[in-house]
Amino acid sequence: MIKRSGKFKWLEEGNNGKTVILLHGLMGGVENFGEMVDFISAECKVYGLDLKLFEGRSLLKISVKALSEYLYEFMNHLEIKSAVLIGNSMGGHIGLIFAKDHPEKVDGLILTGSSGLFEESMGSSFPRRGDKNYIRKKTEEVFYDPNVATDELVDRVFEIANNRTTTLKLLGYAKSAIRHNMANDIPKIDKPTCLIWGAEDKVTPPHVAKEFHKLLPNSELNWIPLCGHAAMWEHPKRFSEIVLQFLKNKF
Repeated sequence: MIKRSGKFKWLEEGNNGKTVILLHGLMGGVENFGEMVDFISAECKVYGLDLKLFEGRSLLKISVKALSEYLYEFMNHLEIKSAVLIGNSMGGHIGLIFAKDHPEKVDGLILTGSSGLFEESMGSSFPRRGDKNYIRKKTEEVFYDPNVATDELVDRVFEIANNRTTTLKLLGYAKSAIRHNMANDIPKIDKPTCLIWGAEDKVTPPHVAKEFHKLLPNSELNWIPLCGHAAMWEHPKRFSEIVLQFLKNKF
């Protein structure tokens, strides 16, 4: 169920169990978590925060740090004391920054295709405006199975790439992610962390997952075969099984 209060918009499902907050990526929204929400909300209280990447904020306030503070405001608004954060792509990066700045509000982290370590390529394959075939190709590359990139999804990315304001904001977030490299901070984050990675991820390849695993002192690494950058979207059942097992083991 989508809810709204104040400046916030979020997905909310489930009644009992561990509180988890979903954080989507740069080109995504809460809908990216799809079926996975149905699986885990049977055993968890699930919030999916709409980060409103292209709404409201001026270009001067575009940063991953600002998004972390937006999450902090959201949790205080709903009086959520602490939660396990599930972040995909830039959502994982936001989760890491949040865990560093507000450790008391983080019970654990679940990262999939997370940025935060290797952002050198961010923005280099930036969608060319007006070239829908190129945008389709780039969108398909996010997934192992190109058919996951539906016409609806390609249209959404095309719309973002063809609007000057959203394009500038997109580049702003990408540049901010590069500036906020977490290599020196990650070893100090000792929260239980579950890394779930697509074995065929082309955006944040397997070596990124291995580096996260090496640097995060309290982490485990799980691979999903035949899977790209958005594991929770491509393999929701397997992804959810790993999430629930991790929560059961750690909490």
